Amino acid sequence: MANVTSQTYQFDQDFSIDEIISDAYERLGLVGTSGHQLKTARRSLNILFQEWGNRGLHFWEVGNTNVTLTQGSTTNVDATAQGSGTYTLYRNVSDAPNATPGLGEPPQAITAPENSIYGITDILNVGFRQNYNTTSQSDIALTKVDRSAYSGTANKATVGTPSQFWVQRFIDRVTITIYPLPNATAAAATSKLMVYYVKRIQDVGAFSNATDTPFRFVPCMVSGLSYLLSQKFAPERTQELKLFYEDDLARALSEDGSPSSTYITPRTYYPNI
Repeated sequence: MANVTSQTYQFDQDFSIDEIISDAYERLGLVGTSGHQLKTARRSLNILFQEWGNRGLHFWEVGNTNVTLTQGSTTNVDATAQGSGTYTLYRNVSDAPNATPGLGEPPQAITAPENSIYGITDILNVGFRQNYNTTSQSDIALTKVDRSAYSGTANKATVGTPSQFWVQRFIDRVTITIYPLPNATAAAATSKLMVYYVKRIQDVGAFSNATDTPFRFVPCMVSGLSYLLSQKFAPERTQELKLFYEDDLARALSEDGSPSSTYITPRTYYPNI
């Protein structure tokens, strides 16, 4: 008889929060957890996901969107900062004020993106695209500058084709300030500001939920939760479980992403010429 396989590839999506918690507790030798133990484990899992935000870039949380520009200015979310050149991306829908939407808010008005996007923590790349959605479209990459470089700009009301952007990261939002402000060509209906962003890992939520992580991170997620729970229920095993967690996480991080080709060229050196 031939071997029979499941023909499915969705263990990570069927591996619900309550099962993750159960497996983490079993590693501590605890079976049949109580209501409080489930609640504190879910809280620790949320903390673990926040901690992963300090572990570098997670490529499955990289996305992109676009926004239409307005000649001479870009409308800020509070509709009061004409000419500021600033777009705001809010952490949650509830954080956004009931005003003219900016990047990352519900799609309406001229400055809205194609889709509503929340949970953004940083901006990776911004580009200016002309002839959007046509066979003759062309992209110009904007240079990311720091606060000092932007503050040193002589005339921040200069109008032209955007070439630089400055990112500010706040508690509840991320803002992009572009320079120069868009001229008539940049603000044409066929022009867009293309934005690549980093998004937060979604909260745990209900015990029946799956997690917002790829299958490669399931081992380190469980071992990491077990490590955090050991600090509460089995402190004598904390150091041991930390080693397991760091090892699992290092392997997952090294596998994340899609590396580009690497080319090694020997250097020609003529010391006597």
